[in-house]
Parts: sequence; structure tokens; C-alpha cells
Amino acid sequence: MSTQPSKDLQSVANPYPGRDYVVTCDTPEFTCLCPLTGQPDFATVRISYVPDELLVELKSLKLYLWSFRNEGGFHEDMTNRMLDDLVAVISPRRMTVTTDWLVRGGIHTVVEVSHPAIS
Repeated sequence: MSTQPSKDLQSVANPYPGRDYVVTCDTPEFTCLCPLTGQPDFATVRISYVPDELLVELKSLKLYLWSFRNEGGFHEDMTNRMLDDLVAVISPRRMTVTTDWLVRGGIHTVVEVSHPAIS
């Protein structure tokens, strides 16, 4: 497996597909660029999901998150893209992606998106 940033998320088989359990992955090191200023934005990312047949392979997740480092995007866009990409690869029973952004311009932002959508 590569050690370069990559959008290529990988999956592995879930050893307990008949059981509901929660997998949570956190990283305080997410970085992307503000699409307006080009300045870096920093966030803690929390991915929490109930797997079905597949789990996300963790090194590919690390490289995937790293791939955003030089991309511009609003906080809401980054969070929704992560959810969409992860759901497309592992088809979890449920998943929530939360991004907790460092204060910028005096505003603290937290974005949370879920699959299936919470009404």
C-alpha cells in the first residue's frame, strides 16, 4: 500500500457481520484549505459507524484524510464528501461523520452528517 495521500479508500471483511457494534475512528490532524483565502483549516474528524459486511481499512482511511490537505472546501462540503465516499465503499448500516473545526474568525464550527439521514 502506498504512503502517499490517496482518495482510494479500501475495505476489509467484517468478521462479525451478524452483530451490530460501533466502530469509531478519531483524528485531531485533519487539514484542508479555505476555498476563499487559501489558508489552512484544521479539524478533529470523528467517524462512527455500524458496519455491515465491510470495514474501512485504517491505513487507507489515513491516506484518504491526508489527501484533503491541499484541497479547498467549506467545512460542510468536506464533511459531506467524507460521508458519501465512506458509504460508497463500505455500505455501513449506519454512519455519522463529525468534524470539529478550530476557531477561525472567532467562530467555532461543528458539522455532523449521518447515513441514513436523521430526520
